[in-house]
Formats: sequence, C-alpha cells, structure tokens
Amino acid sequence: MVTALPDLGDETYYAANDPTPLWRELVARDAVVWSEPSATHNGFWSVFSHELCSTVLSEKAPFTSEYGMFIGFDTERPDTGGGRMIVVSEGEQHALLRRVMGTFITRLVSGPLAGYVHANVDDMLAALVAEPGRDVAGELACWLPNAVVCELLGVPAEDRERLRRLTYFAVGAPEEGAPMTASGAHTRIMLYFAELAARRRRHPQDDMLSHLIHDCGMSDEDVLLNCDNLFNASNATTPISLAAVFHVLATVPGLLERLRGDASAVRDATEELLRWSTPGPHLLRIATQDTTLGGQHIAKGSPVVAWVSAGNRDPRVFDRPDEFRLGRRPNRHLSFGHGLHYCIGAVLARLEIRLLLGALGERARSLTLTEPPVRRFTTKLSGYRRLTVDIDWR
Repeated sequence: MVTALPDLGDETYYAANDPTPLWRELVARDAVVWSEPSATHNGFWSVFSHELCSTVLSEKAPFTSEYGMFIGFDTERPDTGGGRMIVVSEGEQHALLRRVMGTFITRLVSGPLAGYVHANVDDMLAALVAEPGRDVAGELACWLPNAVVCELLGVPAEDRERLRRLTYFAVGAPEEGAPMTASGAHTRIMLYFAELAARRRRHPQDDMLSHLIHDCGMSDEDVLLNCDNLFNASNATTPISLAAVFHVLATVPGLLERLRGDASAVRDATEELLRWSTPGPHLLRIATQDTTLGGQHIAKGSPVVAWVSAGNRDPRVFDRPDEFRLGRRPNRHLSFGHGLHYCIGAVLARLEIRLLLGALGERARSLTLTEPPVRRFTTKLSGYRRLTVDIDWR
C-alpha cells in the first residue's frame, strides 16, 4: 500500500509526525516525487535513496547550491548569501573560502583544539554530576559546540558564556515563556559579531574571523554572512548528535563497556552516531541543465531535495538501518553531505563526539533514560526537544 504523500515542505507535518516510516517507504520505492507549490515554496522534487541522494550531491552532477540549500529557495527566491557564503557558493569563491577556512580548521584541530575540547567535556560532565537528571538536549548540548566555534572565531573568553546563552535561545528550541525569541537572540548574535569584526579589521589576530577579513578581502557584510553560517550551523546540528550520544549509551546494551579504553570502537561509534542521528534531514540543489533522476525528467532550474535522513537508513547500504550497530564498516553515511560541499566543520563535530563518547566510556558505569525522549522534527532539524538521563558514575 502506497502512503498518500504530505507536502514535504510543510513544517506542520513534521511537528505532528516522525517522518522515519515515510522515509523507509520512499527509499524502498526508489521514489522521485514532486511536491506541489505552497505558501512556503514554489514546488520541488525529492529523492530518498542513498544512491540518488549521492548522485544529486556529487561534485560532477548538474546541480548547484548557489540558490540556497534548504526548501523554499529556488531561482525565483534565491538565498541572499548565494555566491558569498561557503555553503551556497561555487567556483573560485567556494575554493577561496574552503582553502582559508579549511586550512585554519585543520591547523587548529591538529594543534591545541583537542585539549580545549577535552577541558570543555570535563566541564559538561561536571555539570551533570552537580545537577543529576539535567536535560542533555537543552542548554547542555549547546555547551561544547558553542565553545568550539567561539574558539574558532576568536571570541574572547569573557564573552563566551553570553553567546552560549544567546545560542540556546536562537537554535535550541526554548520553552514557551522564554526571556527572548529565537529571532531576537539571533539579532543579538549578529550585532556581537559585527562589533567583533570591526575590532579584528583594526587589530587582526590568529583566528578565523581575522583570516576571513584579511586573507579573503571580504566586505563586512560577507564576513558576517559566513560567521553567521558557521556559528549557527555548528550550534544547530552538533548539539543533536551530542544529545544522541547519551541516548544510545542509555539504550544500546553493552555499548558503554565496548567503548571503555578502545579508541577504535570510539571512532566507529562516532560514525554510526552521525548516521543514526542525522541532525540535518535534507539538502537542496538546483538543476543547472535538463537531466534525469531515477527515470524522472528534471528540467533545468528545478529544485531537487536530497533527503539524507532517508538515505542514511537505506537497507541496501546499511544492514538493519534503524539499529545503532557499532561494527558497521564501511559507514558511508551522508550526514555531512557529499561531494564538493562536504561539510567543512565535519572534523570539528567528529572531535566533539569522539571525546564525549570516550569520556563517558571511561567515567560512567551506566546511563538510564529517566523518561521517554521528546523528539523534535522540522524540515531542517531532526533531534530532541528534551532528553534526560540518570548516570551512575564510576
């Protein structure tokens, strides 16, 4: 029986439904489906299988990200950052940004960053010891990604706690009655980075913000666009995977013991955690010429959405895909995308997840969910609204 398809761009569908069963059916059908225009988008094609998602995202495929990367963007309603931000640029601009940003990230990760992340993991776990039963999907999950991206961008130590609080309200789905709205928090973050960029233009330092200004020759507006993209991407998706760390350790029998003192197991668990959680459900591209996907004609200029959350559960690529399996090799997940626009922050997310898994493996005897997780689904994010655990510490 074929399920009647909802509008795949309708946020109210995801607010009321876990889309995983629908993804499973569409993957099995190798579906290529059209969503009719609505108030929020002009219509788009969708693909779901691992093969078709990989095809759309491939570097050699006739698709571009320059019009935007999420549902709602197209040739008529392009992203204003198109051709300027790393995620929605191509050609020389993309190559320049990737070279400058990628080089800086690689140098930082191979240098002092691991120790910095380790210290922040210690602080996170100390907070859990001091306050048992704390929600690990709320402010706590934002702790580590915010610390890392602040270190990357050169945010002074005295400002980081304020930005962490703002980040929680901007992307952390705060409860009703919160002291500020998401848009209000986001505006304050942008104003902060505008002030910091002005200081770095006058007095550069060895941080990514200074490199964007002085090595890329960027305008103030383009600097803010790329800072905003990096800051919000880090703080929106990585916290979901960090919360999922606690979820799987509380529900997968024997996993905690297998991680203890085994660096290889921790690395495997990191990749499987990224596949299993898939924080970002979709990526959008625009066809640059007439093409064919799964036997379906796609006209030039058409938006195509690759549902990587579905591709990561394709049973032809991942045996028993709904299970968290530690020994899954190879693990060709699409959580960081694929091809030219493979996520530049992947190395940072992997470092954070790996060190948190390792620390919990060493320090915890067991983790138990104190209540069923409250999930959160949108077109852009697939994660948790609330996740509380009880930890028996060693």
